[in-house]
Amino acid sequence: MNSLDTTALRKAFLDETDQLADLYRSADPKTPIPTCPDWTLSNLIAHVGGGNRWAAAMIANRATEFLEFQQVPDYRRPRDLDEVDGWLRAGARAVIDNIDTVGSDVLVWTPFGSPRPAEWWVRRRLHEATAHRADALLALNHEVAIASELGADGLSEFLEIVELGPRFETPLDEGASLRLHATDTDDTWTVLRSGDTITTTDNQTPASLTVHGTAVDLYLLLLRRLPADSPTLATSGDLEVLATWLERIRF
Repeated sequence: MNSLDTTALRKAFLDETDQLADLYRSADPKTPIPTCPDWTLSNLIAHVGGGNRWAAAMIANRATEFLEFQQVPDYRRPRDLDEVDGWLRAGARAVIDNIDTVGSDVLVWTPFGSPRPAEWWVRRRLHEATAHRADALLALNHEVAIASELGADGLSEFLEIVELGPRFETPLDEGASLRLHATDTDDTWTVLRSGDTITTTDNQTPASLTVHGTAVDLYLLLLRRLPADSPTLATSGDLEVLATWLERIRF
């Protein structure tokens, strides 16, 4: 479960945002997004781009409490479709520029517990982009092309968010455990229940259910973007463990 370093995370964040902007330019903004009910591609872009502007503003303000969206400059997606491309790309770059201005260790509010170093937001915004680019690709019937190392890091980050609670119901019942094995990167995540949340390790201990698949497919599975019965996945053990997890964790 090796995480990407700061330089790699920053580069990936900008690259993923650029790819999402390119996708938007080539597609119908009114395309429905089945994995995000009631959204169109235009709504998805507004969500990702506005979220980047919001994170950038919190970093710039060294916010230690939630910042209301109406206080964020240029939060809303431009009405002119030709301006959306630059707006989306510039928002991601503002996150990084503002971190460099205030300092990567400055504490900033997050939705998951206490404030965290400003640099934390790069990884969070990166995987907001990877997840929603996957939504857009699925809606357009394109292959979900995400680098294996990004899928692995996205899965690790997602499990860390679930572990932080209390936003989610505990996804495992008492005594249940889930092991995920990425067949392409050979990463392993063994997830155990710990009180009202979970803990994740990279040990090889047996689990109630083991799921094998590529890092990206495992990531998409836990995000509910890939069905549990996908032929690209192989399982052994109690399938109710996965059914319970997917029912309780909606992200």
